[in-house]
Amino acid sequence: MQLVVARIGRAHGIKGEVTVEVRTDEPELRLAPGAVLATDPSSVGPLTIETGRVHSGRLLLRFAGVADRTAAEALRNTLLIAEVDPEETPEDPEEYYDHQLIDLDVVTVDGTEVGRIAEISHLPYQDLLVVRRPGGGEVLVPFVSQVVPEIDLEGQRAVIDPPPGLLDDTQAEVARGQAPEEPGGRGGADRGGA
Repeated sequence: MQLVVARIGRAHGIKGEVTVEVRTDEPELRLAPGAVLATDPSSVGPLTIETGRVHSGRLLLRFAGVADRTAAEALRNTLLIAEVDPEETPEDPEEYYDHQLIDLDVVTVDGTEVGRIAEISHLPYQDLLVVRRPGGGEVLVPFVSQVVPEIDLEGQRAVIDPPPGLLDDTQAEVARGQAPEEPGGRGGADRGGA
């Protein structure tokens, strides 16, 4: 099975290094020197990692055969893809590969059917489960333990405990201390006068 483990960013310096947006929880394993990675677009690869280092909080990689800034810049936005055994699981029991989560049925803690996981959206600060609803449409569920307390791979389901408003806008709570906005003006309970 193939997994996207990184996306190549801009060139760094003049010796062929590139910045990398890491998309794996195991960069030391997947993006180590000597690793051979498939690419998307496939015409660019495969690429063999020659060196890797962290600079100012960013991972920098250099690939075999990429010796200058021009060649490095040509790789920009290329996805790096690792071959992974489908039976392999992350070391941490609280982590999952995307392919393990796709197509899981999603139910609430009381057993109400919500839908099925269609994809995982990896954002900078948290991941979201994109859940397709049975009647059409989708809902974005934050993939955090408070909202998704259970993943049952054997039972092929994800159990969620949605906060008010996540599944039904009519249940959304208005933040305390905030007055509703008045037509044609800004919200606020006490405007003071002159």
